[in-house]
Amino acid sequence: MSLTEDQFVAWLEAQRRLDPRRFPVGIGDDMAQIRLTDAASVLITTDMLLEGVHFDLATATLEQVGYKAMAASLSDCAAMATRPLAAVVSVGLPPHLTADQIKQVHAGILRASDRYNCPVVGGDMTCWRSPLPLVINVAMLSEPATSRPVTRNGARVGDAICVTGVLGRSLAGRHLDFEPRVQEAICIAQTVEVHAMMDLSDGLASDLPRICQRSGVGAVIEADGLPVSEQARRSPDPVHSALCDGEDFELLFTLSERDCRRLLKTWSQPVPVTRIGTITGTGKVQIRTADGSIQDLKDRGYDHFSRGSD
Repeated sequence: MSLTEDQFVAWLEAQRRLDPRRFPVGIGDDMAQIRLTDAASVLITTDMLLEGVHFDLATATLEQVGYKAMAASLSDCAAMATRPLAAVVSVGLPPHLTADQIKQVHAGILRASDRYNCPVVGGDMTCWRSPLPLVINVAMLSEPATSRPVTRNGARVGDAICVTGVLGRSLAGRHLDFEPRVQEAICIAQTVEVHAMMDLSDGLASDLPRICQRSGVGAVIEADGLPVSEQARRSPDPVHSALCDGEDFELLFTLSERDCRRLLKTWSQPVPVTRIGTITGTGKVQIRTADGSIQDLKDRGYDHFSRGSD
């Protein structure tokens, strides 16, 4: 395919101009926002997970797959500091799955549902007629937890760039059992003014450029400041793993330097928050290496339209 995922999303966005009074947030963010009344709105997201792309049943249990499907959409709620309300789940089932195996998938979905108080209120189920892969799609509704959801397009020159948790654990299997940062996102947004935020689903090297492009800014990442996981430290290139492995499902956000200092000083939750860089006006996404030189960030994380991705 000649287009990248981001290029195709931009093309889709250009096909229809949504009324911002009814749809304050549309295509291109982690969730879309629909205004119901002057005082009320709801947000919606959908995520489709494919066997052989997002999970491998040779190494993952069906319960883990169900959990991941639900948790990925919960992470979208976290990305905009919203509170999950309810979900509907649709599945395309291979014909060889038994009733007990289907129940295992459902058990994983309910594990995430119960943990984050997001009931599954319906969905759809169908079965392939020939041996085709397991497909799970979750659509989820949420509500703003603050006066407005946090979008990707508000980063400002001079902002600090922060992440939660540690980076580079997905290839060690963490992508099957991660914790969506729902409560952390709400706590951060209620403590300071967050200018832009998203979750790290495709990797820092792919997701930070999305914030920069939406906001019309650039960024410099400090390689020495990245919170590299123990798993990534054992890889041949720990910084590359932290930047590009993808599916960390941590929060990436920007805020003023003043608010960043206040957040880091007062933050007391178990999940750490780390300052990793600065928003610039260059329009380039760059990295300062250990020797102090600044280079354009050329490595990228996962792209759904790249046939070579895995």
